[in-house]
Amino acid sequence: MSESVTDRATDRSPGRATDRTDFFHRHKDLLERAVAAAGDRDHWSPHPESPSPKVYGPEAAPAGEATFRAHLGSAFKLPGHPQSGTVAVGERSPYGLPLDVDYPQVTPEEAVAAAKAAASAWRAATPDVRAGVAAEILSRLNAASFEIAHAVHHTTGQPFVMAFQAGGPHAQDRGLEAVAYAWAEQKKLPAVTRWTKPQRKGEPLVMEKTFTPVGRGVNLLIACNTFPTWNGYPGLFAGLVTGNPVIVKPHAGAVLPLAITVRIAREVLAEAGFDPDVVLLAAETADQRTAAELALHPDVRVVDFTGSKEFGNWLEEHARQAVVYTEKAGLNTVVLDSTDDYKGLLRNLAFALSLYSGQMCTTPQNLLVPRDGIRTDQGTRTAAEFAEDLAAALDKLLGDPERAAGTLGALVNDGVRARLSEAAGLGQAVHPSQTVDHPEYDGATLSTPHVALLDAAADAGTYTREWFGPVSFVIATDSTEHSLRLFTETVRAHGALTATMHATGEDVLEAARAAALEAGVHLSENLTGAVFPNQTAAFSDFHGSAANPAASATLTDSAFITGRFDVLQSRRHVAPETATATEES
Repeated sequence: MSESVTDRATDRSPGRATDRTDFFHRHKDLLERAVAAAGDRDHWSPHPESPSPKVYGPEAAPAGEATFRAHLGSAFKLPGHPQSGTVAVGERSPYGLPLDVDYPQVTPEEAVAAAKAAASAWRAATPDVRAGVAAEILSRLNAASFEIAHAVHHTTGQPFVMAFQAGGPHAQDRGLEAVAYAWAEQKKLPAVTRWTKPQRKGEPLVMEKTFTPVGRGVNLLIACNTFPTWNGYPGLFAGLVTGNPVIVKPHAGAVLPLAITVRIAREVLAEAGFDPDVVLLAAETADQRTAAELALHPDVRVVDFTGSKEFGNWLEEHARQAVVYTEKAGLNTVVLDSTDDYKGLLRNLAFALSLYSGQMCTTPQNLLVPRDGIRTDQGTRTAAEFAEDLAAALDKLLGDPERAAGTLGALVNDGVRARLSEAAGLGQAVHPSQTVDHPEYDGATLSTPHVALLDAAADAGTYTREWFGPVSFVIATDSTEHSLRLFTETVRAHGALTATMHATGEDVLEAARAAALEAGVHLSENLTGAVFPNQTAAFSDFHGSAANPAASATLTDSAFITGRFDVLQSRRHVAPETATATEES
């Protein structure tokens, strides 16, 4: 990925009208740096993650909040967007703030028809043009980071700083990463080349051949309630840059962040001379079936989905006309054998379990600990003692209400609350979940993690089920070898997006790496500092893996891109003298 993609032959396919705003040359250096960063895998981000006025300016925060509040209690405006009316999706902030935003209503047939009508010119544009438009969209999304942050905060329940970072700059990084991969993959072949085959007698055979990447068709993005932009932007921008119109179908509880995104995308597309219907919004209420209807439409050829395992599996089984990229969830696992920084281990795990009240697809759920104990710099700690120590670390982290509010956020929906209530009766509760008052919002439900001690043999029916939310289990096993075997078996059967190993011996770490490869999951080792199991960095860390049942795709790699387009070839004879004259000129 480190090769300069602009060193390839100049694009000569349609879509380079001179009256369009030239966003590609405006962002060419950024795109080159993004491609290089994806190859180097070192830290890089063009989008500052700090919401400080020193970074974004003193007016950005109040202006962004004012713009967000102007949306409340009104009809969201998407000029020129097809609609047969408006739909009130019933968004309500987990912090108690009613949003009452109405959105354009469009039927699945109307959405697909509009996307297809807009597709021709977008498909005909070069990868350079499409990548430039996408980079400009991301630039304007970054300028709107505070507006989006408030929208994410009040639809997902994320703490505000997390909503700013994950919903804004970090999501924009993931989007740009997808742009870089999509742009580079389409530039691997020359746009035009000469093919010359010598003959034993007479002049050589000479042909001119063109290679044109062509989008597969309508790309449907089905977004989630908890991370609508972070999980949504990779599919959105991968779809766009590979030449596909994109229908954005938000979760009914988190429409506003993606409606803002669609508005900005449509504005840029229009300025670039394209039909803004290249990006469409398909908002629906919680009891509608728009996602399923769209996913089975014969003209929907690519589907991106983040959400429940049940609907993800349904899409993979039934949307056979499309390439389907899913990110579901699974049994994120931590295996503990030994550590030389026990306090750091406990701090790291306590924060990982508490961040956004465990409402992350990467939050550790199953902590596998030999019942006779792990070796630490503070002596051997049995599974039961480790569970008690983890409970104490949670209490220390969340003891201050203000810090707890900034870490936990609010519970996003009734499903999370129901699982938390059910978990209260399982195993030996070593850290029962407690409700925390929010210092600003009386209507918010903040809950500390529920941690229970289970037995590997007796409680398999409990820990082999996903408990999305603030629910985790310390599972007593027979040995580290037993833990690694259980880790491999459960992840292969049920999937996982993250795995973590704590061990001081290289032989144990090697065994853990082998187990992770067998299970098909990414592995973190000995995290005791400011990097946590449930965090990944764009341009460096992969997120998800099709190697286990928790996902059918990785964010972001080449496989996440190449199913979205085909390279079509044309060829024609060229007279040898014409070819020679052309080459000399």
